Amino acid sequence: MKVFSKIADLQNVLFDERKKGKSVGLVPTMGALHEGHASLVRRSVKENDVTVVSVFVNPTQFNDKNDLQHYPRTLDADCRLLEECHADYVLAPTVEEMYPTPDKRQFEYPPVSTVMEGAHRPGHFNGVCQVVSRLFYIVRPDRAYFGEKDWQQIAVVKAMVRHLQLPVHIVECPIVREDDGLAKSSRNTLLSPDERAIAPTIYQALKDSLTYAKTHTLAETHDKVVSDINNVDGLEVEYFAIVDGDTLQDIAAWEDSPYVVGCITVYCGKTPIRLIDHIKYKP
Repeated sequence: MKVFSKIADLQNVLFDERKKGKSVGLVPTMGALHEGHASLVRRSVKENDVTVVSVFVNPTQFNDKNDLQHYPRTLDADCRLLEECHADYVLAPTVEEMYPTPDKRQFEYPPVSTVMEGAHRPGHFNGVCQVVSRLFYIVRPDRAYFGEKDWQQIAVVKAMVRHLQLPVHIVECPIVREDDGLAKSSRNTLLSPDERAIAPTIYQALKDSLTYAKTHTLAETHDKVVSDINNVDGLEVEYFAIVDGDTLQDIAAWEDSPYVVGCITVYCGKTPIRLIDHIKYKP
C-alpha cells in the first residue's frame, strides 16, 4: 500500500493503472477509521482491481469550528487498518493541497439537501459536495463507496453525480454496529465511558419502535422514540424525522409512502457529541 500526500503523484499512478484496463474503487473518509470504514474498503477491494481511500478532514463541511478542531485525526492507525484491508493507495492531503484556492462552488439539491441535516447544519452538504466532487475528479473512480449511516449524504451525493453527469456508480453499504447496537462512528471515540454507556439507547429506541409502529400511528411512533431517548439523562434529540426514503420529505401517515425511513440525530453528553442513526420502517 502506498500513501500519497500530493494529488499529482496519485494521479500519475492511477493513469498507469487505467492504461492496464484496471477498474478503480474509491472510499472517501475523514479518517479515525473503524470497522464500518473497513467494510467499505473490503467491498471495494472485492469489486475493483484498484482501491483508493482518501483520508481528509474536510473543513468546508463543518459549520462548527469547535467540531472541526476536535474531530479525531489518527492517520498512522488509519493506514495500519487500511493495509490490513488490502487497500492499494491512500490519499492524505493537506488542506492547502486539496484546496489551493478557496472553493466557491455552490451545490444545492432541494429537497434532499435542505431538510434534516441540511436544515440543522447550514453549508454542510455544500462542503460535502465540494470535497466529494473534487475527489471524483482526482481519482476518476468507477465506483465510490458510502456507508448508509450517513443516509442523507448518500442521497445528496447521488443528486450531485446526476447534476454533474459524473461516470461513477455510488455503492451504498449497510451500517456496521457495535455489539450493543451503537452505529460505528469516528465520533464514538470522543465519548466518555459514561456517555458511551448510554449512547446505545438511540438504536434501542429505534429498534423498539419497529414493533410499536405496527399498531400505532406515525405521529405516535415519532413521539415515543423522542420520549424514550430524551428520558435518558445525557441524551437529547435534535430531530427525528420519519420520511419517504427517496425524497427525504416528511410524511404524515405510514400509507403515504412505500419506502419509509426514520432518521435521527441525538446530542450525547455534556460536550456534547452529535450522533446520527436511522431505521427502515418500510424497506
